[in-house]
Amino acid sequence: MYIINMKNKSDKFIELANKRVNKTLKDIQLVGNLANKQNYEYNEQQVKQILKALQQELDNVKNSFATTNTVNKKIFALDETEKE
Repeated sequence: MYIINMKNKSDKFIELANKRVNKTLKDIQLVGNLANKQNYEYNEQQVKQILKALQQELDNVKNSFATTNTVNKKIFALDETEKE
């Protein structure tokens, strides 16, 4: 019974990892589309905020796999007060 349960957990991990990673990669590509200056206007500070938020969350995911500690969930929002 234990071996079957572990197999189900492994299968579920693989299933969810495939779905979630592919969705995340697509979403990151969509964020990358924001770099198109023909369609959008932004400043360097906004770019830094976006990249910092993405890097921090990626670091949190890395730490989650390295430890059993849970990481606080954060919501990203551009700081509109810091315009160039």
